[in-house]
Amino acid sequence: MQKNISFKQEKNKQISAKKREPNPRELVLKYLGYRGLEVLQNAEYQYPNETKIVLQKLAELITTGEINEKLDGGKLLALFRVVGLNVHMQTKINVVEDGKFISISEKFANKSSSNESKVQDNDPQ
Repeated sequence: MQKNISFKQEKNKQISAKKREPNPRELVLKYLGYRGLEVLQNAEYQYPNETKIVLQKLAELITTGEINEKLDGGKLLALFRVVGLNVHMQTKINVVEDGKFISISEKFANKSSSNESKVQDNDPQ
């Protein structure tokens, strides 16, 4: 009976020790800065197996103290590209027009439609 109780206690200690160790992704998430999560999510979606390996190495470097600063999106994207993973990011350019942010594609669409209407107005048919 005593042996069984001590066995359960040891097993509980082992389980609690495993729970305390964060997985590599959780550890790296704590060190991500501005737009780092966005880059990581894109990398995980585009290259899931390779990203796991990179995360393991990053977690290893963080635990050894070789990385002690925040990894922003630019640094993380550069790291992925250096190791050969060309992570694609969605690019959106916004401009201010009449005090509102609009996408540059909308601005060009509005500009081209207004130019077409001017051409039609000047057409002497």
